Amino acid sequence: MIARTPRFSGVVPPVVTPLTDDGAVDVASLERVVGHLIGGGVDGLFALGSSGEVAYLTDEQQETVLDVVVKAAGGQVPVLAGAIETTTNKVLERARTAVARGASAVVTTAPFYTRTHPTEIDRHFRTVAAAIEVPVLAYDIPVCVHSKLSRQLVGALAADGVLAGVKDSSGDDVTFRQLILDTRDVPDFALLTGHEVVVDAMLLGGAHGSVPGLGNVDPHGYRRLHDAAARGDWTAARAEQDRLARLFDIVAVADPATASGTASGLGAFKTALTLLGVIARNTVSPPMRPLTDAETGRIGAILEQAGLR
Repeated sequence: MIARTPRFSGVVPPVVTPLTDDGAVDVASLERVVGHLIGGGVDGLFALGSSGEVAYLTDEQQETVLDVVVKAAGGQVPVLAGAIETTTNKVLERARTAVARGASAVVTTAPFYTRTHPTEIDRHFRTVAAAIEVPVLAYDIPVCVHSKLSRQLVGALAADGVLAGVKDSSGDDVTFRQLILDTRDVPDFALLTGHEVVVDAMLLGGAHGSVPGLGNVDPHGYRRLHDAAARGDWTAARAEQDRLARLFDIVAVADPATASGTASGLGAFKTALTLLGVIARNTVSPPMRPLTDAETGRIGAILEQAGLR
């Protein structure tokens, strides 16, 4: 079988949203993040994802983020925009706004908060895809949505041309591998892993790319990883993945007694980017807290061990 290369493939980091001290979008820092990522050799940008704090941002902030990312990218790479809302009508509103502002594709989850049935989730994706002129990718993140997209559902939506791909952050690598097999003959369907510490294994299994939050911090590392996999040098790919897995320890630095897993991860990425001089500050959206000076020091040490400082 000839390997497929879908339109959306390779390294597609979920872009962090830098904030000012008063919680506004830090436009200058966001522009630098985009430059940092494109300079690192990424293949696309995922704006308004979980790492972009989409659930915390107001509509106005989301529009600002998308405008800045699309303009800063300047057509060099595609911009995928998250349309993450609780119900179909709200997703449609966000998706249409994203298309109008230049997004190359829209990424959305199943509906959440409301109780849903698998047939309603199926109808949700079909309704969104029929309403906009750009490709739609499913975002499978049950830890936040509280429902897992089944391989049967995604496979059927892929076969029918409803979905252009899936961003899998379920942590269910068995089902993801099965989905790779289920969709191997679906033209241009992209299988993207959000499991950033096992990207090498996912690529070996047939994934087309990754959407690594840690890619904000070290896009060059994920570029090297993907390039090694593409040329079949799995020893080099594993070595790079091992280094990135150690770098991922930054997300465990925050004190779990006072910070959620979300705050720990987002705070770590932003703190690392601050230490690297990419963004001005590590402010996160309320009610999350920024990392402390002591936690920042530990992240600095991990960055040094990873060769980034």
